[in-house]
Amino acid sequence: MNDTLTEVDALVVGAGMGGLTALRRLTADLGLDAVLIDRAPAVGGTWYANRYPGALSDTQSYMYQLPFERELFDATNPGWTTRYVPGPDIQKYLEDAVDLWGLRARLRLETSLLSAVFDEENSTWVVQTDKGVYRARFLVTALGLLSNKNVPDFPGIGDFAGRVVHTSDWPADLELAGKRVGVIGNGSTGVQLMTELAKVVGHLTSFQRTAQYTVPAGNRAWTPEEMASFKTDIEDRWSEFTTSKIGFGVDETTRKTFDVSDEEREAIYEWAWQKGGNYTFTAETFADMTSDRAANAAAADFIHRKIASIVKDPDTARKLTPTEIFARRPICDSGYFEIFNQPNVDLVFTRENPIETFVAEGVRTADGELHELDVLVMATGFDAVDGSYRGVDIRGRNSEALADHWADGPRSHLGVTVAGFPNMFMVLGPNGPFVNNPVAIGVQGRWIARAIASVKDEPGATIELRPEDEDAWLTTCLEALEGSLFLETESWIFGANIPGKRKPKTANFYVGGLDKYLEISDQESTQGFPSYRTSAPAAH
Repeated sequence: MNDTLTEVDALVVGAGMGGLTALRRLTADLGLDAVLIDRAPAVGGTWYANRYPGALSDTQSYMYQLPFERELFDATNPGWTTRYVPGPDIQKYLEDAVDLWGLRARLRLETSLLSAVFDEENSTWVVQTDKGVYRARFLVTALGLLSNKNVPDFPGIGDFAGRVVHTSDWPADLELAGKRVGVIGNGSTGVQLMTELAKVVGHLTSFQRTAQYTVPAGNRAWTPEEMASFKTDIEDRWSEFTTSKIGFGVDETTRKTFDVSDEEREAIYEWAWQKGGNYTFTAETFADMTSDRAANAAAADFIHRKIASIVKDPDTARKLTPTEIFARRPICDSGYFEIFNQPNVDLVFTRENPIETFVAEGVRTADGELHELDVLVMATGFDAVDGSYRGVDIRGRNSEALADHWADGPRSHLGVTVAGFPNMFMVLGPNGPFVNNPVAIGVQGRWIARAIASVKDEPGATIELRPEDEDAWLTTCLEALEGSLFLETESWIFGANIPGKRKPKTANFYVGGLDKYLEISDQESTQGFPSYRTSAPAAH
């Protein structure tokens, strides 16, 4: 192991949008000597890893950019010409940001984090990587909400003679035209991927465990007039965050489902379906879709009827129709249900006909059928949120492991700090806001810079979350979830996709709204960080 020691003011882990934002703030705002490490050979984070066909943002493009960065917006906005942005374009946007901000020399790519231990005597973090050791006063982890891939252990998978790939580790040399391809998983990634694959593969088999609610994406080119308005109005959009619940740039309604007639309600759903967009359907139609059971059932019924009208085979339509409430993370598609009308696409509903075993030729299901495959794609998602920290040895005061601190479920303050881990900050950590991620990243990046600024000029001083305020924030997150129908689904949002992970007394996200999150976090910083204690290093 390389033990070469490098001393820096701050070390950032993760070269996605969050890590690059943190590096920008630490260097430009605070003048710190900071470097960034990432195990990947290029920047981009999730957009570098998830290069599967069909990868697309589901946030309108003018809002899937880092807020409060006018120079970056002006430099890159001409390239965002469609309503949603293809993954490769987002990755290029982040490459362009690195060059615009002059951060290239601060990147240490193909460098993996192995451990990070707080040295109490010197009030610094000692970080072991596979390329050497860093000693840093401040540690910022931007490991990503969705970076630790989930790979279920299927019986006989080692016997399969074909190729097995995961969507978050897509091989550049993979050619699927004319091949027999199986896809396990039909969340947002699986839906995007299969819609694209159905156009080119010889045969596609979808192994579906849970039928999904998905609505049309409605992707299209922006008009010149729309592009011009984004340039003019973008800072007004950013200022709207203080009144927005989700920060996606949609017109969030306060209208209730049963405040209108049956005919008007149907027309509103139809308008949203035709316009497209998951957050258009969930936020611009009615405000009570995830809090009122009858309202939820009305929206679900509309989507059920749409599936029945699109999918020609009644039994296939039945299998594709969700039976649970409409309260998972909303997704959208570019013709997903339509592909099941194609002769080269089959659906295996594994709740009724489970995967029994893999064999050399493919997958054998419980009904005895052999589904012959050349390639198997795992679109099985991630061990989300705190899962990104699993497998990394991070230790704070008294050598307490972060994994032990989170044994009963992840806990933090604002999704940014953890009690007992001084001068350590997370971007998009557990208990952060459930909103448009670039917005949360921009907000948290500025907040972290303000927190570090409060102690940086006193050599060796630390800023550390008080345990009672960590408890209080978790209580706030749990209270915000009360009455939410999200709690009733087996979603990755709560870790339910990982066996044994879901904890009843934790909350991976704060769902109280972006507006309230901004109010709370701004109050914390403007009042001098009352939830924290600062201390100088012990004399020795």
